[in-house]
Amino acid sequence: MSDFTPEQIEAARKVFAGPVDFAKGVVRLDGLPDADRSEIAFAGRSNVGKSSLINGLCNRKSLARASNTPGRTQEINFFDLGPGRLYIVDLPGYGFAEAPKKNVDVWSRLNLNYLRSRSNVKRVFVLIDSRRGIGQVDLGVMEQLDSSAVQYQVVLTKADKIKKSELAPLIEATKAALMKQPAAHPHVIATSSEKGEGLPELRATILSLL
Repeated sequence: MSDFTPEQIEAARKVFAGPVDFAKGVVRLDGLPDADRSEIAFAGRSNVGKSSLINGLCNRKSLARASNTPGRTQEINFFDLGPGRLYIVDLPGYGFAEAPKKNVDVWSRLNLNYLRSRSNVKRVFVLIDSRRGIGQVDLGVMEQLDSSAVQYQVVLTKADKIKKSELAPLIEATKAALMKQPAAHPHVIATSSEKGEGLPELRATILSLL
């Protein structure tokens, strides 16, 4: 059941069905665009389906493009929704789970400095693959966000890839894990970019932050 009314869902659909354009890619803090509008950011492991989710939210096929080599892209990409209403910020993926501390450290250098420096960032959406759940590398990033007092919310991706009977227990287990994280929002949104599941609620959540 959605926490939003049909009117709120429809208002959000209209916003995300409107113009959205790539604004710029940033590799250094001095290249950030002016902080003249609200921003929401998406973070997640390199193979979590972040580009597909952003494309699905904005009803586009190739707005955000995935790198052929996961973990290679270290550029913060800004997409202008509105235009001028909101920046959707695509943070570089934080790599594979084999070396979580190294991955988190590399991810932290640019991304956490960006998040700490932008008071206009309303929320970070941390994407978790429904088939994997929260892993050690995810927890490492969440702890970095906690220490920076950056509010974040978990979005489960690829929810269509698990059995429906497994989804509710997964959501509850995720909520339980997040209770230990001080900067985590308690509500978990399950999505499928392929099926469109959860995207209306995520759009409405983003709109409610503006």
